[in-house]
Amino acid sequence: MEIIGELLLQLILEVLLQVLGELLAEVGLRSFAEPFVKREERNPILAGIGYCLLGLIFGGLSLLIFPDAIVRSERFHGINLLITPVLAGLAMSAFGHLLKRQGKTLIRLDSFIYGFLFAFMMALVRFVFTS
Repeated sequence: MEIIGELLLQLILEVLLQVLGELLAEVGLRSFAEPFVKREERNPILAGIGYCLLGLIFGGLSLLIFPDAIVRSERFHGINLLITPVLAGLAMSAFGHLLKRQGKTLIRLDSFIYGFLFAFMMALVRFVFTS
C-alpha cells in the first residue's frame, strides 16, 4: 500500500511539474513575441518581459564576440550594471523622439524603460559570465 501511495504522489508531482513547466513556457513564449506586436495592441508587462528575454539572448550572443569584460578594473566591474543601461535607455528615448518627430512608427524599445530593461539584462549576462 505504501508503494502505491508513493507512486501516486510521484505521478501527481510529475503532472504538476509538467503543467507548471507548460504554463511558464506559455508565458515565456507570449512574452518573447509581445515586443513584435503592434504597439497599441501590446500588453506592456509582457512586452517588458519580452525585452528582458531579448536582452538575455543578446547578452549571451555578445559573449561570443566579446568574451572578456570591456571594463577590466575590479573596482569598476559592476558599474556596467547601472551606468550603461541608463545611458542606453536615454539614447533609445532620444531616438524615439527623433523618430516621432519624423512621423515614423515607434516600437516600445524606443522608450527609456524598455531600452533600460533590454540593456540591463544584457549587462547582467555580461557581468555574470565575464571576469
